[in-house]
Amino acid sequence: MREARLRGDRAVLIAVEFTAQRRTTVRGPLRVSAALRTAAQARDAALARHPFADEVESDGPDQAEVQSAAPASGPSFDLQAAIEEFRELVLSAGGEIEAEIVQRRPRPDPATLIGSGKVEEIAGVAASTQADVILFDHDLTPTQLRNLESALPCRVVDRTQLILDIFARHARTREGQLQVELAQLDYMLPRLTGRGAAMSQLGGGIGTRGPGETQLETDRRRIQRRLLHLKEELENVRRVRSQQRQRRESVPVPAVALVGYTNAGKSTLFNMLTKGGVLESARMFATLDPKLKALVLPSRRKVLLSDTVGFIRDLPHTLVTSFRATLEEVQKAEVLVHVQDASSEMREEHKAEVEKVLGELEVLEKPRIEVLNKIDLLPEEQREALTASGAVAVSAREGWGIAALLARIDEELIADPVVEQRFEIPQSEGTVLAALGAGAVIREREFVGNSVRMTVAGPASLLGRYRGFKI
Repeated sequence: MREARLRGDRAVLIAVEFTAQRRTTVRGPLRVSAALRTAAQARDAALARHPFADEVESDGPDQAEVQSAAPASGPSFDLQAAIEEFRELVLSAGGEIEAEIVQRRPRPDPATLIGSGKVEEIAGVAASTQADVILFDHDLTPTQLRNLESALPCRVVDRTQLILDIFARHARTREGQLQVELAQLDYMLPRLTGRGAAMSQLGGGIGTRGPGETQLETDRRRIQRRLLHLKEELENVRRVRSQQRQRRESVPVPAVALVGYTNAGKSTLFNMLTKGGVLESARMFATLDPKLKALVLPSRRKVLLSDTVGFIRDLPHTLVTSFRATLEEVQKAEVLVHVQDASSEMREEHKAEVEKVLGELEVLEKPRIEVLNKIDLLPEEQREALTASGAVAVSAREGWGIAALLARIDEELIADPVVEQRFEIPQSEGTVLAALGAGAVIREREFVGNSVRMTVAGPASLLGRYRGFKI
């Protein structure tokens, strides 16, 4: 299976901005580095013999920016944020960033995405930095991938393949590994290419006559068989998960799901609420396999809280499809808690990306609680403004605002509502008294002879069990 395998690899990052589509641009000074000079020399020497020179126009260095791993000043705000996020993805995959190239052009080039001149520049940068891999912050078509790999001196990996590689590293459960492999094979199948004798037609000599299939066709058949097998296994996973969910639903315990952009602090908040002990990491997609844990609310109602995989800009559709068994926890939840990074300047954009994925899952109509996390990173006046916005402001790391969040979840839950009733229970019914004391809030209590009269607020399912003692 083709994987990115970036651990310790020296990487050149390629970010592309299509100016005909961008909304706002703030142009800054062009930074010319040694890598740029080397690339320009390589382009000038080889432009005439470039294999795509008859298909595309040349893009000179005035249309792009080549820089070291340090961030540049001046690109458009959206582009700069996208580049920073791409850096985090590469670091999460274990790559070492040697150089970054930012290409601006009106529209994608059908043959190489970036144009023939820029391909020559990238080749020069890759040679001067001794890069092992060239990473594109954009999806490449099978044709573009083939053309770039034939023109560049090292491996080429696009955004989807990079994200799949990170997912493969973080999958721990059998279910997660199956889902990642399914997404990888879906990605790889249309990108199979034949090179050299290994992919040529079978020969015609003695002992070489066969069914007439190329190696490429054989590989495709093998992958398609594997895809069918994986889908069957995942269907079994979905069936088992459905049975488990039905058993849970037989006891009225509502589900609440944490959703949000990757690295918004969902796992930290999950641990703060449930003491669940799941991995907390600043790296993207540290949580891949869903976690469920019981949580007791202030009303004494119990809910199942789930920590789900983070979403990201341009989340590959193959991942949404492959992880549908995992994302069913989101679909079945009664309330969604949308965790956002309050300290991020791209919070609104991240929110829109999450809502786009929630729309694909058809859960936008579910009750949602907006939680602005990481307020400990903000000055005091900004914290007060966030609180006034109607969202729940918290710091999962410091434990701020947790009580307000629990109360808000209590308010949003419809299943198993909190009711208030009066009971008169004989003191000999110690089991009943203990159950109400543990599972409900005692508002009033008085002793009358050998009985206890009490006003109790708690889940309707619990109080309904003892309706025989109701006054």
